[in-house]
Amino acid sequence: MRDIARQADVGVGTLYRHFPTREALLETLLRSSFDDLAAKAAALENDAAADQALVAWLADIIGFTHEHRGILAPMMSAIEDPDSALHDACVRLKAAGASLLRRAQSAGLARADLDGAELFDLIAALAWLREQPAHAARSERLFSIVRDTILRVDR
Repeated sequence: MRDIARQADVGVGTLYRHFPTREALLETLLRSSFDDLAAKAAALENDAAADQALVAWLADIIGFTHEHRGILAPMMSAIEDPDSALHDACVRLKAAGASLLRRAQSAGLARADLDGAELFDLIAALAWLREQPAHAARSERLFSIVRDTILRVDR
């Protein structure tokens, strides 16, 4: 937070008055991106085939977490902590993904034994892999495997 205050040319006290925690600062910085991801999920529900909508949104949210390195751990903590400044935004993202998943499941295009919480965990796992230099080269292949597993229709 000191580095951020220094770069913003404000005192650390001023920064803490506006953003009492690191999560409060992250929430402010990421709010529009989180809103955009949730809005994209809603748009995909109306404009794309259920399986294509789910896969497109998964790719977008994994790409987002990769672009914002370091955001994954706070997001995963916030989803479980109602007192976190990021909690509501993360819950909205999880709900957006769960809605896309349910739509694909209702259409018979996604496995029925997966829920929104598990989908969020898979997103986190794939995003984490993409951040690891030793695993990044395999991240696209692993995304394809997970995609094909999610979209496998149970018979």
